[in-house]
Amino acid sequence: GAPSVFGRPAPPPQTGWERLSELWQRDERDRYPEETVNMFKSAFTGGLVGWLYGGLPAFVSARKAFIERSHGELFQNRADAVQSAHRAGLRSFIRYGWRWSWRVTVFTTIFNVVSSGLSAYRDKTTITHFAAAGAFTGGLFRMHLGLQGLAGGIMLGTAFGIPAGGLLMAFHGLAGENLQEKRSRERRELYERKLAEW
Repeated sequence: GAPSVFGRPAPPPQTGWERLSELWQRDERDRYPEETVNMFKSAFTGGLVGWLYGGLPAFVSARKAFIERSHGELFQNRADAVQSAHRAGLRSFIRYGWRWSWRVTVFTTIFNVVSSGLSAYRDKTTITHFAAAGAFTGGLFRMHLGLQGLAGGIMLGTAFGIPAGGLLMAFHGLAGENLQEKRSRERRELYERKLAEW
C-alpha cells in the first residue's frame, strides 16, 4: 500500500505479490531496488559480451577473407588496402556482433527477471530459483524447434542456471547476506524509523 502522509506508516510488504510489485517501484529517493538495477546492469553486460563473442571472430575471418580475395585488385597504396580490409572486418563485426548481442541480452534479462521474481515472491533465494529461471529461458529460446528442442533447451538452461546461481549465491555469501535478506532488513529498519517518527 501507499504510505499515508498523516496516518500510521504502511507496513513492509507481506505477500509475494506485494514484494514482486515492489521490484518495479521507485523509493522515496526516486531509485529502483538493487535487484532491478542489477537486472539492467547484467543485460548491458550480456549485450557487450555477446557483441564481442560474435563480433571479434567475424572481424578476424572477414578481414582474412578480404585479404585472400583481393590479391588481384589494384589499390592506390598500402594504406588504402589496409583500410579496405579493416572496413570489411568492421562491417562483419557490427553485423555478427549485433546478432549475438541482442540474443545474449534477451537471454540474461529473462533469466534475471524470472530468478529475481521468484526470489522476491518467495522472500528467499535458493538454487532452485536459478535452475527454474534457466529452464524457463532455455525452453523459451528453443521451443521453436519442437518438443525435442524444448526439452533440450530446458535441460541446457537448467545446466546453465545451477552453476550461475551457485556462483551468485557464493558471492552474496561472502558479503554476509543475500539481496532478499538485505532488502528485508532495510524494509524493516525503514518501517521502524517511520513508525518512530510518526
